[in-house]
Amino acid sequence: MLSTLQHIVEHSELHAKWLNTLSFMENAGARKISACEHPYTTDIIQLKHAAEEHRHAYYLKKQIEKITPNSFRYYFLDDLLGKVYTRQYLQSLDVLCSRYLKKQFALSGNELKYASYLFVTYAIEVRADELYPQYQEVLTRQHSKVMVKSIILEEEGHLEEMITQLERFDCNWKQHASHMQKIEQQLFSNWFSAISKEVLAYVNATSTIA
Repeated sequence: MLSTLQHIVEHSELHAKWLNTLSFMENAGARKISACEHPYTTDIIQLKHAAEEHRHAYYLKKQIEKITPNSFRYYFLDDLLGKVYTRQYLQSLDVLCSRYLKKQFALSGNELKYASYLFVTYAIEVRADELYPQYQEVLTRQHSKVMVKSIILEEEGHLEEMITQLERFDCNWKQHASHMQKIEQQLFSNWFSAISKEVLAYVNATSTIA
């Protein structure tokens, strides 16, 4: 992973596209959280998560200005690394996890939405706690103007909060969360593999031109 991130940070166009991709995924996560909210019983933690994920999406968009100003204003398919995999990642995770939870707990409606929010968000936060620090490591090494330290701190807080909520939800939550993480691992592997291939093709093409 570090090798691909290194190539991304070294090339302005790739780096801006990567930031746009991360912004898209943070925004997609925020929208998923909001979609899972109960109209009357949504608690402050869920509101906090949605607000902070939206802020992460905004923050990452703003970072693009430090690299290639006035670029990647939207989330069009060609403005994202990994394209189809990026678009489908969170949706696929949500669908697969919801199916599992429905079968395991016989849930439906708002109860299923909330359970899915808990487990999907947990899996995503575990991933974020791995991905963002490695990205920041490369940014620091390259003396980049871009920083994601504030996101790392908030994602760590999110993970702790999700663990607390999951412990209240079910005493065997770790067993179910482990299953979700296996699903997420496969989706992540497919996603990052697609990005790595795209990055390598870009680096090879620019090296040939140079």
